[in-house]
Amino acid sequence: MAASSEHRPGGSGRRAAVDGGLLLFRVDGVPVLLAPSWWIGSLLIVVLYAPLVDELLPGASAGASWTLAAAFAVLLGLSVLAHELGHCVVALRLGIPVRRLRLFLLGGLSEVSRTPRQPRHEGLVAGAGPVVSLLLAALCALLLLAVPSGGPVWLLVAQCAVANLAVGVFNLLPGLPLDGGRLLRAGVWSLTGTRERGTRAAVVGGGVVAAGLLVWALWGLATGSPDRWLRLGVCVVTAWFVAIGASRELAQEGRRSWPDGLELTDLVRPVLQLPAESPVADALAAAAGRGVVLVRADGVAAGLLDERAAEQLAEGTPQAPAELAAEPISAETVLLSSEPGEEVAERVRDTPAWQFLVVDEEGRPSGVLHRDDLRAALASGRRPG
Repeated sequence: MAASSEHRPGGSGRRAAVDGGLLLFRVDGVPVLLAPSWWIGSLLIVVLYAPLVDELLPGASAGASWTLAAAFAVLLGLSVLAHELGHCVVALRLGIPVRRLRLFLLGGLSEVSRTPRQPRHEGLVAGAGPVVSLLLAALCALLLLAVPSGGPVWLLVAQCAVANLAVGVFNLLPGLPLDGGRLLRAGVWSLTGTRERGTRAAVVGGGVVAAGLLVWALWGLATGSPDRWLRLGVCVVTAWFVAIGASRELAQEGRRSWPDGLELTDLVRPVLQLPAESPVADALAAAAGRGVVLVRADGVAAGLLDERAAEQLAEGTPQAPAELAAEPISAETVLLSSEPGEEVAERVRDTPAWQFLVVDEEGRPSGVLHRDDLRAALASGRRPG
């Protein structure tokens, strides 16, 4: 039931198998997907919940027990979906792009395309999901007052209330990758001014949450709780999810963190501008460890010289135009020399390119950043050299 809050235009809305699962629909162009593992989680819930229905509704037939258990699994899935839509809508309203929303084994994930720039934005996106869940739980609780107690309809409404309450409360636990962990990170980030400290505090919280889940499951077994087997199955899987998610958050923060004292200018290679029609062999010789911007006769940049492609081209046709070995320049591969280091690291991590053009405030090329140079500097935690 955990949620995370890390643009293709909308299509016909028809369900289709796409990368990540079954496409259900789109929200502002964001695909909502049902991962194959969701079926496994739902089947697990049905198997473990059906015996509990017999105790909640004495005398219920086997068919009724399995039907109500299946209904609970669907209601839990819809509760997680509503929770994730809360994250998604708020992120989009704050200008944070969302790549996709996925429902999977016992949980959901809103995959944002970039990290929130401010702790306030992190907190708003993280808090939106639990707010939606708790409001739905309150609404279902009110509906219980209008439904005769003790029957299947009453149990369904009660199930919906419990599902939303469980999703909302559980996700407020203060550990990553849960929303409570993101709220904790936002708070520490706001107080200290450092996102990394917030992440480390919330990762510790994630470990505590995972351990607490296992203890609660074992307590249920020891005391013979009626829901002990359901509790054990859900808690073990969820504890595993929390532990793995927390470790991934820590690793991701490490790749994003920018060492103190490191400047982008320490990493960029000098830039050299050459005509795009220059022989590729001459362009390679002139490069000599520098970044090469190939410029056409009309003054438009053809791209950055890809040294590997240029070497292969020069072996067969050394007089071929260097433009044939150019890596196109796009908005994603252009960095401002004044950009904060954390944003540079995140952009480089998420963009499939091995070199980036660095420009000054007036748009003039000031250097070229190689992915490997940045990776080595972040791994060592200090300035190169």
